[in-house]
Amino acid sequence: MNTFIALVGMCGSGKSVVADALVEKGYQFFRFGQITLDIIMEQGLEVNENNERAIREGLRNEFGMGAYAIKNMPKIDNFLSKGNVVGDGLYSWAEYKILKEKYGDQLVIISVYAPPKLRYARLSARKQSDDDKEIRNRQLSAEQAKSRDFSEIENLDKGGPIAMADFTLVNTGEIPELLNQLENVLAQL
Repeated sequence: MNTFIALVGMCGSGKSVVADALVEKGYQFFRFGQITLDIIMEQGLEVNENNERAIREGLRNEFGMGAYAIKNMPKIDNFLSKGNVVGDGLYSWAEYKILKEKYGDQLVIISVYAPPKLRYARLSARKQSDDDKEIRNRQLSAEQAKSRDFSEIENLDKGGPIAMADFTLVNTGEIPELLNQLENVLAQL
């Protein structure tokens, strides 16, 4: 049975580093939130935190808090039919419950944790090119990151999936330390 790893954690915690390592191991990759960027581009809006928040919250108002799980299921099913898959950025409690109900033990939740001060420093130091079409590694100021944290916790119920993770990687050191923790988790699957 193929494995579906969903990564959870606050912005700047290191989820992308973990996702990239899993891709190197042959996992197929998707971002839960790519739907947000796709809509922003379709509507010709500027890619910024305010527009992203409006789209995220609008989708959830229209389709429920499980919108991103539901909208990504066809992609997940397709990937699982071919092999292991990693989804970066599971957000809401409703998404967690929907995916857990559908995929059961096939779904493994890995939380990546780093304290806010460290995450904010990482986010403000990120380098991004002007033609970068992904939200994935966008630079945020400490104020923008804190605002996003509060919005995701208060409006998107992001804390639930983090609290219910099967495994937690603590990312307060160097990347090799994080990847070593990941190897330990993978050995248990």
